[in-house]
Amino acid sequence: MQGQAQQQAYDRGITIFSPDGRLYQVEYAREAVKRGTASVGVRAEDGVVLAVDKRIRSPLMEESSVEKIHKADDHVGIASAGHVADARQLIDFARRQAQVNRLRYGEPIGIETLTKEITDHIQQYTQVGGARPFGVSLIIGGIDDGEPRLFETDPSGTPYEWKALAVGADRGEIEDYLEENYGDGMNLDGGVGLALAALASVNDGSLTPQEVGLSTVSVEDEELRILDDDEIEDHLVERELLATEDEDEDDEEE
Repeated sequence: MQGQAQQQAYDRGITIFSPDGRLYQVEYAREAVKRGTASVGVRAEDGVVLAVDKRIRSPLMEESSVEKIHKADDHVGIASAGHVADARQLIDFARRQAQVNRLRYGEPIGIETLTKEITDHIQQYTQVGGARPFGVSLIIGGIDDGEPRLFETDPSGTPYEWKALAVGADRGEIEDYLEENYGDGMNLDGGVGLALAALASVNDGSLTPQEVGLSTVSVEDEELRILDDDEIEDHLVERELLATEDEDEDDEEE
């Protein structure tokens, strides 16, 4: 009982390290991320791909209200997993930083610079009493001086750069798929196929356009492009990942 009471004391205080050097609230924030639907990022030779699982929980819900891919600036897209409200706060912060950079320096913000601005903001909430960490992880992808960049933010405030990654539910399984199938020199179309196949690998091998969000940023135009359902369906059909009506009915019965 004494040990349990001692652990609860460290649970309640974000500013207090446990004897073994852990911040329990930060670890619990990572658990909150795992409860969110998956998001995937893939860096190709000529661009970046962001793909998200945005399964609709009810047929009464408007599809457009489920936002998991956001535009931070013309050349930057952000995908999230975890608490949606926390994600919105961080994305609003990212947009402000991007605009401040344009006004101050007259140029688009670098992807690494933006990521570190966001993670510095996140880190403040791991050492201030009376606040809690952000229960969300972001995938930040874009073009930086003609080079594709792909970063992850962690609830601890640590930035990581990746060639391909997943955050949210089934992260381990999706990253196993990415490790097996990612190849250096992959083009943007190949990156789209890999991202969709990675999501499908934990969804019975198939997807519907309505349950997927997909965006790209290419080196050629450095513009974030969010694909609509018809375009997503074309990609799924091309790669034989489109769920059939029979599969949809089985999912509804389950």
